[in-house]
Parts: sequence; C-alpha cells; structure tokens
Amino acid sequence: MTSRLPSTAILGTGSMGGAILSGLRRPEVDVERVRVTTRTDASAAALRAQGFEARAVEHDSAANEWAVDGARVVVLGVKPAQIADLLAEVGPYLAPDALLVSVAAGVTTASMEALVGNPVVRAMPNTPSLIGRGVTGLSAGSRADRAELALATELFRTVGTVIELPESQIDALSTISGSGPAYVYLLIEELTRAAQEHGFDEDIARLMVQQTFVGASLLLEATQADPEELRRRVTSPKGTTERAIAVLQEAELAELFTRATSAALARARELAAGA
Repeated sequence: MTSRLPSTAILGTGSMGGAILSGLRRPEVDVERVRVTTRTDASAAALRAQGFEARAVEHDSAANEWAVDGARVVVLGVKPAQIADLLAEVGPYLAPDALLVSVAAGVTTASMEALVGNPVVRAMPNTPSLIGRGVTGLSAGSRADRAELALATELFRTVGTVIELPESQIDALSTISGSGPAYVYLLIEELTRAAQEHGFDEDIARLMVQQTFVGASLLLEATQADPEELRRRVTSPKGTTERAIAVLQEAELAELFTRATSAALARARELAAGA
C-alpha cells in the first residue's frame, strides 16, 4: 500500500530525523517534496549526493527558512534545548496550515504552541525506526485535529508501528518503547558475558546470544502467541530451563523493571521541567 505525503521539511537529521528521512525513501512512499537541513556542510553534501534537497545551517543562515517554505509537514529533529530557538527562527515563515511534528523528548505541545500558531503533534519514536521496525508514540496538541493526527500517523508508519495516545502518557511510553531497546541490549550483553564464563569464545558467544534474541523475537511476531505461552513451551517440567527461570525469578524481575522504568519516567519529568 502506497503512503502519500505532502511537502515535508526535516529540520535536523540526527538519529530520529535521519530515520524519518530513510522512511520517506522507501519505494512504497510517495512524498511530494522533501527539504532537509543539517548542522554541517559535509552532512548536507552527503544528503545531496543521495538525491535530497539539503542545506546546512553551518554557513547558511536562511537554510531553515528555505526548508519550511511551502512545507505542509515540518519535522523538528533538533535537540530539546534547541526547540524554542528553532521555532522562533522559522515561525514567521511557516504556512498557516503547516503541521509541526516534534521528536524532542520532554518538550510539551503546550510549550511549542506558546511560540507558534500552528498545530503541533509530539512524537516519540525509538531507534529501530532506522530499519523500519520502530515504535512511535504520537500525541496531538490542542490545535491538531484528527486529519492532522492522521497525517502524522502516516508519516511515522513509514518507519514502523504507530501508537496514538494522550500526551500525559508520552513520557511513560518513552520509558518502555523509547528506552526499551537499551534494556534488550543490556540483556544481550550480560548473557554474552555468561556464555564466555562457560568457556565460549567471544565471537561464538555473541553469535549464539544475538541470534537467539533475533529468533525468539521473530517467533513471537510470527506466532502472535502470548510470551508466557512461548516461555512455557521452552520450559520443560523439572528441566534445565525451569531451574534457570527459577533463579531469574528470585531476582524479582517484575519489581526490578517497574523500578527501572519509574526511574526513567522521573528523569523524563525532570527534563520536561528543565532540570
């Protein structure tokens, strides 16, 4: 199914802005026009070599103004601390109906609406968006209607799954899907170390563990079974896996993950308050 998107500007091509840009290049995506701004001349040149319209703010003070000219969707891909200055810069040049989409953590739609008169949608994608397997939480500001939220949804479907939710839940989502890949990588790191402790060479340990995680995830997706049921199928009564699971459960993992995600949520709220 083809995704059709209007003229789009991406201001900042860090990990998330770059992921969105890669999504727009997919063959099933039909976008009217894409203009991109980057920090350095070198990165802009690299994008132009790939066929994109790109300018750098490094030596071009009008680069962002150029990008948003005529854009129906404007993605704010800069760091949270730069959002206010960026909106002050481009605000006078935005089309009245331009939809602003921010991927900046902790910056509320209300704070952005206080700076510009445009509708705003706040997005929280995660890093698997770089390969089109991301999870993005979307929250509409007070001026964004259903059509504009649908437009933002269509944009982020180019890089994965989209979840629409109230803004009051966006920070909590960031502690699960946003930070979640880091939790998975930590588990992979630790299981790899355990494999090495059991005598496997590092390369073999990495291969075993990484492919086990990939395979388990693909099996979960392919079967659509409950994770608890898939775990039960591996865990034979009085077997080796059952013994290992018992040790893991002694660590009270449910409570540990609740504490970890609560700590992340507290930090997200500190960031939103400017701490």
